Amino acid sequence: MVVRTLIAAACLLAAVPAAAQSRTDRALHESVIVLDTHFDTPAYFGIVGWSLLERHGYDEDGSQVDYPRMVEGGVDGGVFVVFTAQGPRTPEGHARARDAALLRISEIREMAARHNRQFGLALTAEDAEALVKAKTRFVFISLENSYPLGRDLSLMRTFYDLGARMMGPVHTTNNELADSATDKVEHGGLSPLGRQWVAEANRLGVLIDASHASDAATEQMIELSRAPIILSHTGAKAVFDHRRNIGDDLMRKLAAKGGVIQLNAFSGYMIAVPDNPERTAALRALSQKYPRARTHAEMQAVRAERRAIDARYPVPRADFDDFMQHLLHAIKVVGVDHVGISGDFDGGGGVTGFEDVTDFPKITAALRKAGYSREDIAKIWGGNALRVFRAAHAARAQ
Repeated sequence: MVVRTLIAAACLLAAVPAAAQSRTDRALHESVIVLDTHFDTPAYFGIVGWSLLERHGYDEDGSQVDYPRMVEGGVDGGVFVVFTAQGPRTPEGHARARDAALLRISEIREMAARHNRQFGLALTAEDAEALVKAKTRFVFISLENSYPLGRDLSLMRTFYDLGARMMGPVHTTNNELADSATDKVEHGGLSPLGRQWVAEANRLGVLIDASHASDAATEQMIELSRAPIILSHTGAKAVFDHRRNIGDDLMRKLAAKGGVIQLNAFSGYMIAVPDNPERTAALRALSQKYPRARTHAEMQAVRAERRAIDARYPVPRADFDDFMQHLLHAIKVVGVDHVGISGDFDGGGGVTGFEDVTDFPKITAALRKAGYSREDIAKIWGGNALRVFRAAHAARAQ
C-alpha cells in the first residue's frame, strides 16, 4: 500500500511540470492575436438552420469553424472567404458568378451585423486590433478567385466598397486574369488584364492573395505590386512537391518584398494520395445527388454518405506533424517575419490531430517547444498578416 502511494505521488509530481507548461502555453496563446487567413465557412451561411453562433461538429456536418469553437481555440478572427468555383468563361458564366459572389458577401456582412456582439467587420488592421480589445471576433472578407469580375475590373471597386480587403486572381483552373497552379499554361502567368488587376488592387488598397496562382503568375504579382502580397493558404514544395505549393526560391522572393506565406493544413497538398477511380466516381455521384445542400438535415445526410465513402475507399491522411514540417521549414527559409498560419478550414483543410479551430493552441505549444519566443509566435499567428493588410492600405494612400 505504501509503495502504491509513493508511486502515485511520484507520478503526480512528474505531471506538475507538464501541467504548468500547458497553462503557460495557453496563456501565451491567449495573449497574442490569433488570425486565420482563410475560412471557407461562409459556404454554410446560406444553409437554412445553420448558425455560426451554435456549436457544431466535424463528424456531424463537416464544419470546422463556429463561434463557440473559436472561443475554445483562442481564435480572435479570420478572413472569411467569398469563394466562387471556376465556371464557363462566357458573359453568362461571369454574370452568374458575379451574382453568386454578391450574394455571398452580403451573407457575410449580414452575419456580422446580426451577431454584432460576437463579430465585427474589419476593414483595416486597426479595426481588427480594436475589435480584439473589445473582446469581439473580427471578420475580414476575401474574394477567392476573381472569376466573378469577368473582364470588368470596375467590379473590384464594388466588392471593395462591400468590405473585401483581400483578393486572389484565380483558383484551380485558369481564368481571364491568370494561370492556375493546377492548370496548363495559357497566359504565361498573368494575362494583360491580370496585370491591370494588380494595379487596381494596389490603387484600392486590396491585399493581393497569390494562393492557387501558378509560380509564374505569383512571381509577376510580387514584382508588379507596390505592396507586399500574401499566400493565404499554401504549402512548402520542398517538404512535399505539389503544384499548389511553392518552392524556396519563390518564397524568398515573396519575403524580400515584405510578403507572407500562410502555411495550410490541406492533406492532399502535404502527402501523396494514390488515385482511386472508384472513390472518385462515388464522390462525383454524391455531388450530383446533392449539388447544393440547402438545409442542415441535407448537410448531415451528405456528411453521413461521405463518411461511408471514406470508410469504403480509405485514403492516407496527413497529420499534425506533417503540418508542422511545412510550417517549420518555411520559418527556416524566410524567418518568423514572413510566415503565418491557415487551417484552410471548411474548404477541405484539416489533418489527423488538427481537425478544427479548437486545435489551434497545439500550434502555439509546438512552436514554444521548438524554441520560438512569444514575440515570434505573435508575428506568426497574426502580426505578419496584419502588417501586410496595413501595407496594402498604405499603398492605396500613395
